[in-house]
Amino acid sequence: MDTFQLVQRALAKRVGVEPSEIAPETELMTLGVDSLDSAELLMELEEVLGVEIEVTSKIKTVKDIVVEIDQACKDG
Repeated sequence: MDTFQLVQRALAKRVGVEPSEIAPETELMTLGVDSLDSAELLMELEEVLGVEIEVTSKIKTVKDIVVEIDQACKDG
């Protein structure tokens, strides 16, 4: 499973939609995800992946989350 699929599934479960409804360009606000939800999702993914993900205001889309996770994994 790649990073996008991991985020897609976790986000779908959190907001109650099918994973197929979530694309990389999907804006978090359109899914009803606010900054607190986003932070909680990132903390959940940190636990699963064993990395620290920086929570920033630039996270607006699903792809933004994927990029942050990939960077955190790269940085170790």
